[in-house]
Amino acid sequence: MMKKLALPLLAAALLAACGNKPRQPDWLVNADGAQDRYERAYLSGNDRVAGSEFTRFRSEVASTAQPALVARAELTRCAVQVASLDFAPCTGFEPLRADASDAERAYADFLAGRATPEQAKLLPEDYRGVAGGQGGAAALKNIKGPLPRLIAAAVLLRTEKADPEVLVIATDTASEQGWRRSVLAWLGAQAMRAEKAGATEEAARLRRRMELAASAPAPSAR
Repeated sequence: MMKKLALPLLAAALLAACGNKPRQPDWLVNADGAQDRYERAYLSGNDRVAGSEFTRFRSEVASTAQPALVARAELTRCAVQVASLDFAPCTGFEPLRADASDAERAYADFLAGRATPEQAKLLPEDYRGVAGGQGGAAALKNIKGPLPRLIAAAVLLRTEKADPEVLVIATDTASEQGWRRSVLAWLGAQAMRAEKAGATEEAARLRRRMELAASAPAPSAR
């Protein structure tokens, strides 16, 4: 995903102007923590915690009255939804589009599966290959972070450029992190592909894994 709000250009400039080792603004510290908790809660399927942490995250960022930062908060929400194969429109971002930077608009279009090759250079490096037209598992090989890897895999699936290995990589990535919502989404995508291919035993195996994940107790706040 885009760089965490702990290091936006605006905040970096403000801090640099304050001298050596300045104290970070409270909104920045609070927003960074809320963003991290929101991402983990959402991906794990804890909607109650995710909802409250996103509200806190957005409120802290909105206190700056900087549309680009609020746009990034909304794009964070859209990105974790995409990572879990929820391709609903990014409605929270659209009212901010006019005041967002080209980079934010490029990222929104990337998540929607309609980024142009010209926009690719504005994206974080992890996504430039996918946005530039690269497809298949090769597009994921250099993405180290688990969440960016899931996001890139989801965009490949959305744009019909995902081969079967992309689904395996994404499922394994979500599984390694214990991100139940994403695990279930990607297992479901694999199962559907197996069923369409007539691989009934493989589909049944994948459905059993889904039942196992779904049967576990709901995650608690972390």
